Amino acid sequence: MLGSTDSKGISVAVDQNEYLGAGAGTVDAVVTVEVSSDLMVTAPPQERVEILIIDCSGSMGTGHKFEGARSATLAALEKVSDGTQFAIVEGTHVARSVFPTKIPSVRADRRSRAAARRALNQLRPHGGTAMGTWLGQARQLATQHPGAMVHAILLTDGKNEHEEPETLAGEIKLSEGMFTCDCRGVGTDWRVDEVRSISSALHGTVDIVRDPANLAADFAAMMQTSMAKAIRELKLRVWTPRGARVQFVKQVAPTIEDLTGRRAEFGPQVGEYSLGAWGVENRDYHLQVWVEPAAPGREKLAARISVLAGEQILGQGLVRALWTTDTALSARISRRVAHYTGQAELAQAVRDGLAARKNGDAASATAKLRRAVELAEESGNEGTAKLLRGVVEVDERTGTVRLRSHVDAADEMALDARSTKTARIREELPVEAGSTKTARVWKEM
Repeated sequence: MLGSTDSKGISVAVDQNEYLGAGAGTVDAVVTVEVSSDLMVTAPPQERVEILIIDCSGSMGTGHKFEGARSATLAALEKVSDGTQFAIVEGTHVARSVFPTKIPSVRADRRSRAAARRALNQLRPHGGTAMGTWLGQARQLATQHPGAMVHAILLTDGKNEHEEPETLAGEIKLSEGMFTCDCRGVGTDWRVDEVRSISSALHGTVDIVRDPANLAADFAAMMQTSMAKAIRELKLRVWTPRGARVQFVKQVAPTIEDLTGRRAEFGPQVGEYSLGAWGVENRDYHLQVWVEPAAPGREKLAARISVLAGEQILGQGLVRALWTTDTALSARISRRVAHYTGQAELAQAVRDGLAARKNGDAASATAKLRRAVELAEESGNEGTAKLLRGVVEVDERTGTVRLRSHVDAADEMALDARSTKTARIREELPVEAGSTKTARVWKEM
């Protein structure tokens, strides 16, 4: 299979149209990385640490949020495998380790879970919100476990009002590579962009939980997913020839995440991008490279893709460029590249539309969200299409899209938080001439 490797339980496949027209230099490819259970079996056992960061600010005392948070923490601990180290952090305008208190963490077992329950029962909502401080406490705990796979869950119900934005940004930067972090907001008084800045940088997820009663199930699911990870970090290494440059690297499935700015220079014409922790799963990445145009009939290697764990190369793929005067070949776009380009446009249309609506620009909001509706339907992204219906009304007969006069805040935040979730191509597609494709096309997840 051209452009793909499959060894040691990991496969790297490249999907592209390698033909370029005369004078063209932009090469697009979708790189699919898949880890199988075979790699999980051979992965060396690592110490695991779970950190539960719970918002205990005064606003958590309203409704049943604090009760829900406490139940969720216990539900998560039930999913923590025995022997895993864990700790609980109380987050207010300061951060405090509330279990354990004298050592960084304890091993999960029946007795430690019971002790954690007693510690949680002593907590009461008070104080403010300073999420950077919370991350700093988690980072300090992580430093006590060098080489361990550290994962955190952060729950909040409000805005980061008790520290400067620069403080949070600095703490996020310092925490990169130290631990991964899934974030959840309960209720509607928190900011999606603020919390997303944490989850995005720390290879986690972000979502809204409308009803505190649903926190327990969500926390349990997040912890179960974390327990399934066995590789602390994979890296994508990209080599390009002299004169070429990487335009961007984006994760495009299962969610959109721009990795371009996270490039770490590894050597001449070589950059690395952290892909975070992995279990048995597959992810897609859109790579765009510019190469110096060549004469028709000339072929160049545009990029060499390597996937590494530590310094061990587990798989490789090649991105090629072949110049032609046959416009029937050069005009074709890889179906997967086109699909994910549309998914990226969909996510941006949602964000732009919501921003325009917030700013009172109804005309722009309507135009952007109308385009989002079209893209969601064209690509089969049923999840986003359903969420859009909470913000706009669609006349199924005429296709007219208009803003709803009243939008539930939770509906709007759910659309924002989940706008980066992508749909994969749902059916087998014919192999196009000039296209390097994987053997299977993933079903929508």
